[in-house]
Amino acid sequence: MTFTPPADFTTRPTLEGSFGMSASTHWLATASAQAVLERGGNAFDASVAGAFVLHVVEPHLNGPGGDMTGIFFAAGAGTGPRVLMGQGHAPAGASAEHYRSEGLELVPGSGALAAAVPAAVDAWLLLLAEQGTWELADVLAFAIGYARDGHAALPRVSTTIESVRELFLEHWPSSAQLWLRDGAAPAPGEIIRNEAYARTLDRLIAAGTELPEGADRVARIEAARHAWSDGFVAAAAADFVRAPHRHSSGTDHAGVITRQDFAGFRASTEDAVTIEFRGATIAKTGAWGQGPALLQTLQILAGFADHEIDPSTAEGAHRIIEAQKLAYADREAYYGDHDAPLDVLLSEEYAAERRALIGERASEEFRPGIVPGHTPFLPPLRTEYRPPALAAGETVAGVGEPTVSATGVTRGDTCHIDVVDRWGNMVSATPSGGWLQSSPVIPELGFCLGSRLQMTWLEAGAPSTLTPGKRPRTTLTPTLVLRDGEPVLALGSPGGDQQDQWQLLFLLRVLVGGYTAQQAIDAPALHTTSVPESFWPRTWTPGGVVVEDRLGEDVLADLAARGHRITRAGDWALGRLSSVGRNPHTGALTAAANPRGAQGYAAGR
Repeated sequence: MTFTPPADFTTRPTLEGSFGMSASTHWLATASAQAVLERGGNAFDASVAGAFVLHVVEPHLNGPGGDMTGIFFAAGAGTGPRVLMGQGHAPAGASAEHYRSEGLELVPGSGALAAAVPAAVDAWLLLLAEQGTWELADVLAFAIGYARDGHAALPRVSTTIESVRELFLEHWPSSAQLWLRDGAAPAPGEIIRNEAYARTLDRLIAAGTELPEGADRVARIEAARHAWSDGFVAAAAADFVRAPHRHSSGTDHAGVITRQDFAGFRASTEDAVTIEFRGATIAKTGAWGQGPALLQTLQILAGFADHEIDPSTAEGAHRIIEAQKLAYADREAYYGDHDAPLDVLLSEEYAAERRALIGERASEEFRPGIVPGHTPFLPPLRTEYRPPALAAGETVAGVGEPTVSATGVTRGDTCHIDVVDRWGNMVSATPSGGWLQSSPVIPELGFCLGSRLQMTWLEAGAPSTLTPGKRPRTTLTPTLVLRDGEPVLALGSPGGDQQDQWQLLFLLRVLVGGYTAQQAIDAPALHTTSVPESFWPRTWTPGGVVVEDRLGEDVLADLAARGHRITRAGDWALGRLSSVGRNPHTGALTAAANPRGAQGYAAGR
């Protein structure tokens, strides 16, 4: 017995074609990526072009000062799925001892002390150099155009800027100068520009054009990478953050990042971590990201019959939620920038032990498993947290799409892009961090630093304790699905801790339930909050589940009767998935994108 797809209605069609497909969280990024495919570029050229556009048109969700992870398949390379590692490490001065000496109990959620070394730009340039075919100037032309000539502000850009308007006016004047007009946030649809960032991209291109005659395309891209990490970008950023400024703690601090920190980072590629599930290979990042938590969840659920893991039923939703709690407890206990015991955590034997813990009632316990030779880290389990310096009555709240407090902290959202071309190259990437509310704008560059270090702990002994030179355990987690060694699906979603939870629902519905990609994206979503959040202030809700009302009253009542603490999010609120696919036998391509928020789009032919 299996579960069946819904009726034929979908908010949009699953696109079908044979030439090329692009899907992302903003229609301008999708259109730019597709334009590159139409002009002969491959999926790597297209994804890089679309990603730089995302920096411009979704500035509240990502920026050049942030990070990214990608997973890709290069047709004919014989290398299998590869991970593009664009997660920067902690600066040399970012020690737990220093932060505690500043009076902090947590790494702040905004301000330069939360900044890892910016890594997104270097990672995209690495991908372009190694797998692309286009010149850097041609790839960046789309983003430069939208930054210099302008684009219409999204309603959520306007809302985000308004949420931090007082912060900008009182504490971050450089951000006020860029994002406010006469002290007011831009109205939805108002044309916004970022000339400073356009000049930054021009200067990266110029670094390559100044090389001696005979330099090739790759050398020009490498020159741009050096201009970023060893040149004007590193110098401007490091000099600017030396001035103390307001952080989400409600207190003022200077940043610690230096030019040497920039120079010490280079993006890289590595083999993906994989498991087999229902005849498909699921490929994710290593345990320096949260990707293996999805693999652990799938291993736990693999022991159930198909109809027992239908997300649209109370029984299936319950098992999914409980399996996720167990996998995410292991994420907190074992994942980080070290040699995590994935051989045990992803084994069928370990999954069977964890599966046996799923009962008829919702668990409110934090239950990491036992791995021989490893001591599980038990994080502070706070249901609420208020730094002493925050003003009375100020709150940090929100689920799903980003919400922002007056201090500038955002609760877990980002961007995503997927591309597949007619040659069989496929890319799935999740750029994030460096959003406009992360820290003050660096005027010379037109962007700010990210805040990924908030995903580290100041407590000793954690696999993700703040440590100079170590990467924070990122939430960025795209997915590639293969059959018989050939890629068939690329997918991902914004959403912080929820990214893999929403992707899990998609995979179950497509691989087990037989849904089309668009049906799976449209279907009602849910996720658990019964795990310490990766974002400041690192709280959790024991037994908490956030659901879309479209799951149905009977299902919601059943989940509540099992002890789940239900939070209703509305009918269309959770998840911003996009996906592209390819049939390796016929070459047929597909694409689908999220309707929620009226922003994501897929295109192709």
